[in-house]
Amino acid sequence: MNASTEHWQVHKRAVSSAGGVVAAQHHLAARAGAGMLAAGGNAVDAAVAAAFALAAVEPWMCGLGGSGFAVIWMAGARRARVIDFQGVLPAAISPADYPLDPDVPDTIMGFPGVVDRANVIGARSVTVPGAVAGLSHALERFGTLGLDTVLGPAIALARRGLPVDWFTTLQIALSATDLARDATAAAIYLPGGHPPQPERFLPMGALPDTLQALAEGGPEAFYRGAIGAALAGDLAAAGSRITEDDLAAYRAVEHDTLTGHHRGAELHTAGETSGGPRLISFLSHVAAHLQPADAPDAETWLVYAEALDLAWREHRARIGRATETGGCTSHLSAVDAAGNMVALTYTLLNRFGSCFVSPATGILLNNAVSYFDPRPGYPTTMAGGKRINASNMCPTIAVRDGEARFAIGASGANFIMPCTAQIAALMLDFGLDLERAMNHPRIDASDRGSVRADPRLGEAVLAALGARYRLEVAQRLVFPKLYACPSGVARDPATGICAGLNDPSQPIGGAAGAGPFTLDDGPEPAEARP
Repeated sequence: MNASTEHWQVHKRAVSSAGGVVAAQHHLAARAGAGMLAAGGNAVDAAVAAAFALAAVEPWMCGLGGSGFAVIWMAGARRARVIDFQGVLPAAISPADYPLDPDVPDTIMGFPGVVDRANVIGARSVTVPGAVAGLSHALERFGTLGLDTVLGPAIALARRGLPVDWFTTLQIALSATDLARDATAAAIYLPGGHPPQPERFLPMGALPDTLQALAEGGPEAFYRGAIGAALAGDLAAAGSRITEDDLAAYRAVEHDTLTGHHRGAELHTAGETSGGPRLISFLSHVAAHLQPADAPDAETWLVYAEALDLAWREHRARIGRATETGGCTSHLSAVDAAGNMVALTYTLLNRFGSCFVSPATGILLNNAVSYFDPRPGYPTTMAGGKRINASNMCPTIAVRDGEARFAIGASGANFIMPCTAQIAALMLDFGLDLERAMNHPRIDASDRGSVRADPRLGEAVLAALGARYRLEVAQRLVFPKLYACPSGVARDPATGICAGLNDPSQPIGGAAGAGPFTLDDGPEPAEARP
């Protein structure tokens, strides 16, 4: 089989627990969430704790300076809700601040490049971040523990410092040139002017104190208090138009889910501005054109490829432009013993976002201004107060007979929806459990003129796809992530046993069952380093 391709056989076992499970792109964040389950919290408490912890262990993907979506299923109410905490442009922003430069490459959203890449790198690329508002809103509405408790693991992790292993060094090295442009970012992530050597912890500047202040003052401190004032001051000094008034005006939005149906299950997704419409379109085409056999076969993958291409064609016609071709995001999922579930995706957009760190707060900021067109006169043209209105993020919860069965999602820009949709389809079309579905080889298609396929699908599938499409054969790798990076949880209503796991090719990802949170033994803490 494909003698010219080297094959890796990597398999992750699911973590199972009757007390609930959290799955995330960093195992320490998963453990932070699981600690809330052990402390008597529910899936929402666990998800919020894990999300905040990611700011200290996976800062290149997300954090207090990011934005995103959460889909929440509350078992008692038998109801799903969405919390939209996408970023918002500052009121005073103007396309005139971003003059076009034909010598600068297009942004990952396909918009023209501007002078000094100001819509991609630095303080002028930052939108008002929604993460603190969204996570706090989720906790206040649906959680059971206080913000000070839920932030405990994140504070402890941030005070110890960023754990550096080879994967952390890789992520920093990939963005080193842009990180070097900002003095505070360089001081944290490029000690001595270079990506750090593994087996150490990096001090995270003012971030630990900011997390502590957030635990004490709540979201008010971030949007209308001392944290916000310091953040706005740092942004203004670096050229951003974000003001304290912009922060004070920010609100997370709670609304009903966008819901589709497949094989007797309801699929609750994040709404019209997410990847949800494409997922529902995919499943509709699959339901109309595939009668599942005992196991996925060549016909299965042909139908899945057709459905993905169609969903992307409809999406591009709907929004009138291309979508992001890169980007760095984090997804986590959580379930508790009562059957509550959370699927939460949030992002800084690019790896390390704007590569701008607020000196007074230690917060790494997003670069979501690049979501908007710098040219006047387009539907996507930047305008004061405009909210991000198109995203690939696709957090999804499946419910059957009134009980949530699984919560899934992924990171990986254009790869997110194809990945999430296929895992859902494999579970619903063929009855695969979460472990088998997450480990199963997949394809990727987005109406780009080709289909990518994992060689583990086998010669018959590859031959069938190759006869109809221009075929790219590519195995699942640590980097680049050609098939996205999913995290999922599931629960069997008959037994109450919960399961969870993260992408098998994500070396630092993991899942954790309910249990007390403690810091790992490891290299010398950051505070002890000279």
